[in-house]
Amino acid sequence: MKTIGILTGGGDCPGLNAVIRAVVKTAHLYDYTVIGIRNGWKGIVEGEVEPLTEFSVTGILPKGGTILGTSRTNPLKSEEQTQQMLTNIRKFGLDAIVAVGGDDTLSVATRLHQMHIPVVGIPKTIDNDLSGTDYTFGFDTAVAIVTDAIDRLHTTAESHHRIMVLEVMGRHAGWIATMAGIAGGADQILIPEVPFDIEDVCEGLKKRRERGKKFSIVVIAEGAKPADMTGFATTSSKVDDFGHEQLGGIGHLLGRAIEERIGSETRVTVLGHVQRGGSPTAHDRVLATRYGVKAVEQLHEGNYGVMVALQGDKIVPIPLSDAITQKKVDPELYEMARIFY
Repeated sequence: MKTIGILTGGGDCPGLNAVIRAVVKTAHLYDYTVIGIRNGWKGIVEGEVEPLTEFSVTGILPKGGTILGTSRTNPLKSEEQTQQMLTNIRKFGLDAIVAVGGDDTLSVATRLHQMHIPVVGIPKTIDNDLSGTDYTFGFDTAVAIVTDAIDRLHTTAESHHRIMVLEVMGRHAGWIATMAGIAGGADQILIPEVPFDIEDVCEGLKKRRERGKKFSIVVIAEGAKPADMTGFATTSSKVDDFGHEQLGGIGHLLGRAIEERIGSETRVTVLGHVQRGGSPTAHDRVLATRYGVKAVEQLHEGNYGVMVALQGDKIVPIPLSDAITQKKVDPELYEMARIFY
């Protein structure tokens, strides 16, 4: 093996640059050349690449985002794109690819492995919803950001005796809402895995007020919805290359319903892309670094078609096919959270 290509696909998150740095520095130990593929799978289709050296990655460890750029491009969407991708892999002399991303990015990596392209995946998503790994990098940073937002909302909610609804990311899995809700002391946590009844939510808030608590914090994941609602709350009818709608608005829907039913002044905050931004936490920097090192080691050993995963204290390889199913919030963890409201 001589040349490794690396790409970052899907939504950006803190820790991507730490992975890139780790891959480049580890590859250097084996005398491998690293080629950065710009803007996810779009870059390999369109031939946008650049050499990555140790100088290229100097100083990027604490930076959020990704120096390579990213996109939600699906190169398997058409036969023409697929063939162009395969042509460019040969053209740039890529002996293997390190694909850093979530289930969409890694589903493409899985298909490439089936086409006999050497590939190793690295799990990246703030949603922490990839199977086979205890944590994805980016998740810890997102939870810290949301927890800080809840702490700040507490002070203004208490001052004005208001109900605050905080909408956070989480399309199909409510890990961010659950973990940050627990850490921030939320009074209700609503997630995609458990359809909710608005009347039950309002009844819980009423009882809290009757106990003398004149304010409440409700954390809701963007993919959560009432049991009687079909589809998701969305901000646009457009879909990306993988068929995903742009979610958003469930917080406002819930906020209006609460105000109408119990008469308490209610405000809604949609945290949005703030959750993806800024410097990674120390935990995410270390985890991303460990993933990057392990990915190159797997390529060096000829172990392809795997994703490097955190299991307990160890980073281990697992089949890509085992990684791209969604990991839902542990029901036991969610039930524990309900003890506090």
